Amino acid sequence: MTVIQFAQKAVVAKDDKILLVRKSEEDPNYPGRWELPGGRLKGAEDVDAHLVREVLEETGLTVCPGQLIDLWSWDMSWHGEQVRVIAVSRYCTLQSPSLAELRREYDDYLTEQHWFSRSELLTLEVIPSQLSTIRKVMSESI
Repeated sequence: MTVIQFAQKAVVAKDDKILLVRKSEEDPNYPGRWELPGGRLKGAEDVDAHLVREVLEETGLTVCPGQLIDLWSWDMSWHGEQVRVIAVSRYCTLQSPSLAELRREYDDYLTEQHWFSRSELLTLEVIPSQLSTIRKVMSESI
């Protein structure tokens, strides 16, 4: 039996740059690749609160979730279970440029974060499922 989970990724912009986080070399799926901050929903969490929590945990930044950008899904094995993840990406407005303490979880497998210009985005090794969002963001003005 396949378990269904929901995930969100945040497109956070500042000075026309986009924030990405990098997977560690220990990540079992995409070691060393870049991705948008975010993750899977926990329990009956509110959708907006979920994305705010994920971005805060992974980057130390507070955001306000906004418009939907993209929708995709993937299958994976997680702790011995087959999981189908349904994911969306959303624009998020940066609420405060000051950083809070990072609260990354051990299974986030993140090592760093960086603001990239649009011209740099397609030169990076990004997790493949997020390339559609990156391309859409590059074609729009933020």
